[in-house]
Amino acid sequence: QVQLVESGGGSVGAGGSLRLSCVGSGRTFSNYRIGWFRQAPGKERETVAAIHWTGLRTIYADSVKGRFTISRDNGKNTAYLQMNNLKPEDTAVYYCAAGGQRSESLNSLRLTSEGMDYWGKGTLVTVAS
Repeated sequence: QVQLVESGGGSVGAGGSLRLSCVGSGRTFSNYRIGWFRQAPGKERETVAAIHWTGLRTIYADSVKGRFTISRDNGKNTAYLQMNNLKPEDTAVYYCAAGGQRSESLNSLRLTSEGMDYWGKGTLVTVAS
């Protein structure tokens, strides 16, 4: 089991920035790929970004490319989502999730919730226009 706790959400105006953190405990955090997901009211969950267990590859949804940056510090069992130039349409509950295994290749990284076995409870981000 891996327990994940998100933090860093809040309310900002359009154009503002926030940094979300996802702290893992339990089984070895560094073994897993990490994804950030979001769900706005009345909408389906969207995969925002993902990072390989090594940290050497990242991928992003088109909607956030160039504005969001995913990173991880395996020494601190923590993943981050730096969000810049926020827009009202970024308003959602943001979740981090962990999954996969240490043997996964860099090319296997995908924007998907498939195989994400462990989820945090989420943190709310509200962007005012």
